[in-house]
Amino acid sequence: MRIGIIGAGAMAKALGGGWAAAGHEVLIGARSRADALAATIGYGARTGSIGAAAEFGAVVLLALPVSALDEVLDEIGGRLAGRTVIDCTNAFLPDEAAPEAVPAFVLSEEAVAARIAATVPEAHVVKAFNICAAEVWESETRVFEDRRLAVPICGDDAAAVEQVAALAQDLKLQPISAGGLHRAKYLEATSVFTVGLWFSGADARAIFPPLDAAFAVAD
Repeated sequence: MRIGIIGAGAMAKALGGGWAAAGHEVLIGARSRADALAATIGYGARTGSIGAAAEFGAVVLLALPVSALDEVLDEIGGRLAGRTVIDCTNAFLPDEAAPEAVPAFVLSEEAVAARIAATVPEAHVVKAFNICAAEVWESETRVFEDRRLAVPICGDDAAAVEQVAALAQDLKLQPISAGGLHRAKYLEATSVFTVGLWFSGADARAIFPPLDAAFAVAD
């Protein structure tokens, strides 16, 4: 598959490197550091302009700071028509109400994926890969406590969701369909909450029982 990656940071390296290693064609478009990242990734990864990455990919990954989205989408929005666009971003800000020296975050924006979809309505926007840090996706470890690491996926276009699920499987991850794009804001909220727990030293996995113990009785 041809994958255009917009951005040259940690998420671009982790996901783009994994997909290139799995045999996908990867083109990185960024204002800086694209050549260095392509050389690091290897496996024939190429570089080009941001517009070239948008046009190259059947799937386009937005691996950008949220603050850069408006400018980039204004530049390339028309070139994303009909393409699957993966939004892995999170709009994190420090929680100023947290006790001093306790890492915690809040969202600066409640529904980034919805805004992207509204900005480029002819693209098929899918929210995925936003729950964990880039270092987790780059790691070779995929199974924890006998459970494969999962990727919740939100999107409205079934074919686009299927494409992203296949890309998750190529990274040896377990895709989970998490509903339409209107539910992506819950993924964004889950990320800001759990990442805050991890940064503060709490085990976020411990707040959820395994599936076989996650029973409830309807009221």
